[in-house]
Amino acid sequence: MEPPDQSAIENLLDHLRAAVGLLDAQTALRQDVLNVCDRLTHPTFRIAVFGPFNYGKSTLLNALLGERTLPIDLIPTTGAAIAVRYGTELQTRIRLLDGSEIQETGTKVLKRFAILDDNRRMRDDVAAVEVFCPHPFLKTGVELLDLPGTNDREAQDALVRDQLLMADLVVQVLDGRKLMTLGERENLRDWLLDRGIETVVFVVNFLNLMEPDDQQQVSRRMRFVAESFRSKLPAGISNLYRVDALPALRARLKGDMAAAQTAGLPAFESALQAIAQFHQEQPLQARLPRLLAIAPQVQQALHRQIESVTAEINAKVHSTSETLDQKVQIKQKAQKLIKQGFSSSLSAVQDWLALPNLLNQYQFGATTALQQFEFKDWESAVLKPDWVAKKKSVVEWVYKACDFFDRPRPADLWFAFPEEPEVILPDSPQSDANAPRQKGDVAPVAIATGLGWVLGGPIGAAVFGGASYLINQTNQTDANQPQPVRPSNSVEDYTTQLNQLYGNAAKDYLSRFSSLALTALQQYEIAANAVIEMAIAPESAPAPDLSHQRHQLSLLQSRLDNLNQALNLVRL
Repeated sequence: MEPPDQSAIENLLDHLRAAVGLLDAQTALRQDVLNVCDRLTHPTFRIAVFGPFNYGKSTLLNALLGERTLPIDLIPTTGAAIAVRYGTELQTRIRLLDGSEIQETGTKVLKRFAILDDNRRMRDDVAAVEVFCPHPFLKTGVELLDLPGTNDREAQDALVRDQLLMADLVVQVLDGRKLMTLGERENLRDWLLDRGIETVVFVVNFLNLMEPDDQQQVSRRMRFVAESFRSKLPAGISNLYRVDALPALRARLKGDMAAAQTAGLPAFESALQAIAQFHQEQPLQARLPRLLAIAPQVQQALHRQIESVTAEINAKVHSTSETLDQKVQIKQKAQKLIKQGFSSSLSAVQDWLALPNLLNQYQFGATTALQQFEFKDWESAVLKPDWVAKKKSVVEWVYKACDFFDRPRPADLWFAFPEEPEVILPDSPQSDANAPRQKGDVAPVAIATGLGWVLGGPIGAAVFGGASYLINQTNQTDANQPQPVRPSNSVEDYTTQLNQLYGNAAKDYLSRFSSLALTALQQYEIAANAVIEMAIAPESAPAPDLSHQRHQLSLLQSRLDNLNQALNLVRL
């Protein structure tokens, strides 16, 4: 298949970088994408050697280079990724995180900066470790990468994982004595296959330490693993080699080519050279699959963020709508309670104002107050406070409705109290029963109620129901007028007449009070119901500010659409 057009690849790189710019800066995916994009057009061919500690990675590289360039010992030592590049002389350069550099001839400085400390930890101040070596293989643009072991600490595994993605060829070193452990199989899947790394060569070490029969058994098992791995290598190049690293290094240092051949070094070395030459002529052969493998992960990440932002928008809209609905429900519940309270209070006041109830509760007190000339005091001390309390029980519900629904208060529940009853008494009986009495005579009267002597005139008038009528000793002929209470010649009869006059006056006053109050209450009920019975409109509120989320959503969708188009062009 013809490789995609260079412009299409560059377009995909641009859109990938733009897309991951919207992802969290701390995500591993973002860094992976940037690494892959940066490596796609890089001129050097990078060969990364990785595997668990003590698998002989550094020894294998030293055998390839023909000298003890890298630190090797009996314990795990490599604590940093050591990049071996071409140089006219053997030198080491250490770049620290603070920006400073340490450059020395030889590689002794590696023991200070590139090996694990006594606690088997990497230094945390090292940014990069580079070794420059005058080897002809490196001069062709090849770079070797010695990675820390993968079975020790999480930080070291993370470093290896990042570096593998930027390698053009991965050499996985295996220990023939414990071939393909569970951890190695997981790394093969998670760090290589799932990330589009398909240019992998397996090197089995330590077979020289095993019996011949065991070597054959391991070789058969390893061939099965190698054949099942979808390596993309030049035609005729195997992805499985046996190299006894330490014997190969010793043979190379001694210049013993036969021993090196027995250790498997020349075949492996020749394969590396062929692979490097092939991929240097077709650099996208190894790198493009990684780009195509990682792009769908970016698409999925964008999809997840789009779903997250969409859910956030919907949640805010739903929350606002739900809040408005809750406000309406609260108002409806409040309206129902106010209606019930107002109706109950109104009924209680109407019952209180019913004339039979008023007479039963207040007539005696009003009559007594009239007899004692203390009616105004009684009215102010008894009837008016009771009315104010009853009125308050009604209007407080209306005030609550006005405050809750933000409506103006209606006119107050008010009416003018009736005028005070005025009783003009009839003539009192004379002290001398036989003496003739003339109209207009004044006589003392002993009143049983304790009022003492009162003055009587020839004509007595009492005010009832707003109408005045005369009470005197003579008969009234007008049938429409109330019949006067005729005076008696006895004190007992006169007292009874007075009590009847005062009682009737109190009754008439309470009747007028009831009529006026009920009329005012009826008018107030109409005004109050206009507030209490008001229709509750749906709540409206300013829409939530979603401009940031909508802008973010639009940007994410645009990045995703552009990435989809660019990816389709590369896959054509």
